[in-house]
Amino acid sequence: MKTLKLSIVALFITSLSFAQAVEAKKVVTKAPNTVAAAQTKASAMKWNTETHEFGEIEKGKPVSYEFTFTNTTNETVLITNVKPSCGCTAANYTKTPIKPGEKGSITATYNAANPGNFTKTVTVTTSEEGAAPKVLIIKGNVKTEEKKEEKSVMFK
Repeated sequence: MKTLKLSIVALFITSLSFAQAVEAKKVVTKAPNTVAAAQTKASAMKWNTETHEFGEIEKGKPVSYEFTFTNTTNETVLITNVKPSCGCTAANYTKTPIKPGEKGSITATYNAANPGNFTKTVTVTTSEEGAAPKVLIIKGNVKTEEKKEEKSVMFK
């Protein structure tokens, strides 16, 4: 009977010691994620502007703005991905490699479907090693449609 109780206590103590080892593994797996986040840096590309204000625009008439940048790095850079924030915004960009000192561009085109204020983004990813994507912003106000009043003509 004593051996049975002793065996149960030994089993309980053993299970507790393994539970602590599992908890230690969880802490170790979190460390590499923080190191990866620290490796992302701001791009060294020099943008002429990162935000453009269109002001008032008309509904249904697309407007465009060309964002330009200069490759200030020591390596040739390629734009690998350009992603507008919604379907109402399109983007065209320099598709050839940009050598150090050369310029490139991203053209953002917005086609307004609804009146009111808007703010849209275009996310640009380049081949620059370790650089975070650049977010370009376009904003403005779509005019509300004015109702044309019919004038009645009175005859005397």
